[in-house]
Amino acid sequence: MNQQLIFTNHVAQKLDELVAGMNPANVVVLVDSNVREAVIPRMQEESETIAKATVVVVKPGENHKTTDTLSEIWDQLIKAGVTRKSLLINMGGGVITDMGGFAASTFKRGIPFINIPTTLLGAVDASVGGKTGVNFNGLKNQIGAFANAETVIVSSTFFKTLPDSELWSGYAEMIKHGAISSKDHFDQLLKYDLTGRDYDKMLTLMEENVQVKSNIVAADPTENGIRKALNLGHTVGHAYEELAMERHSPISHGYAVIFGLLTELILSKNKAGFPAEEVDRLAAYVRKHYGRFSFGTDEYDRLIALMRHDKKNYTADEINFTLLTNIGEVEIDRTATEDEIRGAFDEYLRILS
Repeated sequence: MNQQLIFTNHVAQKLDELVAGMNPANVVVLVDSNVREAVIPRMQEESETIAKATVVVVKPGENHKTTDTLSEIWDQLIKAGVTRKSLLINMGGGVITDMGGFAASTFKRGIPFINIPTTLLGAVDASVGGKTGVNFNGLKNQIGAFANAETVIVSSTFFKTLPDSELWSGYAEMIKHGAISSKDHFDQLLKYDLTGRDYDKMLTLMEENVQVKSNIVAADPTENGIRKALNLGHTVGHAYEELAMERHSPISHGYAVIFGLLTELILSKNKAGFPAEEVDRLAAYVRKHYGRFSFGTDEYDRLIALMRHDKKNYTADEINFTLLTNIGEVEIDRTATEDEIRGAFDEYLRILS
């Protein structure tokens, strides 16, 4: 099933039109407590659909993206009288769209759902493409399924309440999309003034950026080939994210991805001839806007062990990467030795010092 993408800053009007056409038996809206406070009151005033819906609230954050929270969601769907003719609206960041999509795809063997991302990260990544799931035993997205939302409504109107760090987190995924698409788009992203908060211009840029992912997903819905390009930065990035969680000092997914992207472009330079000047350019950008995720050489083995658990690996003995030979030139299913990975860690720490 194809996923409809709608780019608009008139969210309430568009949502009511969509739901009227679907005519569901009832509507449930899944949010976290932050969105319940910051977004739902306004949406209840503007949208008849949200005003009449049952609102299910869960705790915010990646550490609550678990099977326990998933059970809570299923329980609330039962209490709300949800049937296969009902509709679930997932309104929030990537944690909500991931969990809500998985809950919908498995409840009564599948109910329709709409994603309305309220963060930049959710808008350009998690809500689009049909990947759903939860974390398990401290490992990212170990349990999940491919399940497309009926529609994703992408808007920049919700970003007015976001701190700068949340915008930068989402922008990391946009930079990754630029790296796998074209030099023109990559350059455009590195030159754009995110702090200017021009929301109409941001929506236009998001539409171009999300289309990169949408085109790839349409060509390879279940990640058997070119969709693996979207994993650039994530093999290392997920390991950084999981190490930070183990330290009880979590970093956001987007920050983990930008640090992972830089590390994997270093690996691309060393193994696939990626231009050194592009590594240096990204390093300067990361240093200025994201800082550095720090770790010691004594943590290399733990990072490599975490990468071995990555769901993209085919065997326990190999660690799978997506690498680039240049901006927009992707090589999937590349592997690297532990020594090569350690060398990339060394260079990452040095280049961001």
